[in-house]
Amino acid sequence: MKLLDKHRFKSVIFPLFIAVITTLLYFLPSSFDKPENPYAARVKARVLAVNNDDILEVGIIKSGYQALQIIVEQGTFKGDTLQASNQLMGRMEFDKIFEPNQEALVVLNLDESLQKIISVNVIDHYRLGIEFWLMLLFFAFLLLFAGTVGLKAIISFAFTGMVIWKLLLPGFLMGYSPVFLSLTLVAVITTVIILLVAGINKRGLVALLGAISGILVTAVLSQIFGVLFQIHGAIKPFSETLLYSGFNHLDLTQIFLASIFISSSGAMMDIAMDIAVSQYEIVEIQPTITHKALIRSGFNIGRGVIGTMTTTLLLAYSGGFSALLMVFIAQGTPTINILNLNYVAGEILHTMIGSFGLVLVAPITAILGGMIFVKRH
Repeated sequence: MKLLDKHRFKSVIFPLFIAVITTLLYFLPSSFDKPENPYAARVKARVLAVNNDDILEVGIIKSGYQALQIIVEQGTFKGDTLQASNQLMGRMEFDKIFEPNQEALVVLNLDESLQKIISVNVIDHYRLGIEFWLMLLFFAFLLLFAGTVGLKAIISFAFTGMVIWKLLLPGFLMGYSPVFLSLTLVAVITTVIILLVAGINKRGLVALLGAISGILVTAVLSQIFGVLFQIHGAIKPFSETLLYSGFNHLDLTQIFLASIFISSSGAMMDIAMDIAVSQYEIVEIQPTITHKALIRSGFNIGRGVIGTMTTTLLLAYSGGFSALLMVFIAQGTPTINILNLNYVAGEILHTMIGSFGLVLVAPITAILGGMIFVKRH
């Protein structure tokens, strides 16, 4: 009976508990939540017609404005046909061009009676629908392939998103120590994910200890080499904007260094889980294996895993700066200049420290697995 209750806790009660915590986090109020403006209604609208006569094109840059005729598809004013203006700033990263029959997110500015529309502000293309269906498709395939484990993965996915959105980012804005806060929350996320997927057992324990050890090493290395590289955290897009938005107390450099072990923690969990599960299966097949032999097997497994995982980090990080690197190549910028540029040096620091943590988490997990899985004879 006790074994049945224990198994039920591992497979049902714990995932349900995490699901409840995730739901509570979703409804957790934040000091940064602003009340909705009663005189502004955000709705979906469909573009009926466009007029591009007032768009000025100079090369590839477009400025001026695009006149739109739209029909509201949501809310009190559903079915109303309105005229709107899509202002172009001449910056391709922010500007958007609409075509007939496309959907747009618009803000209807209302009068004091809330019954009359004063003006219409076109925000961007409406993407919530396709985002929802893409996520639903992903979850469906995950459930189809992995079954119960897939359901636990969905719960861990939602839990991680809520921790980042409701705790980590607001904590940064409130001025909490970025490194300490990140380490604490990453440890919580890692614990929940591993125990959900691997279960509350020796496999989960070994994977958890290995992943946490790698994250701690990465955090220490990021602090050491962050000082040596002399890189300011403002190199990340929109970071400096925070300082001009009333958050000049933020330590952007520490936030940047914290992002190094945050972004590599997922890969560390993968390696720790791969080695822990593999060692556990080896012990199941050969119960009489020695500590030394199991550790050696863990090392062999780890070598194969980290060989591809470090390249994965390189591809993931460099992909975000591919356009910048292409500009340097097109302009014939000397390699020594490129490698010394703060943006590029920051990505080198990000990639190498994250990869260093991956290399270390493999032997640490293998040693822990050899000590925990093998029974003393």
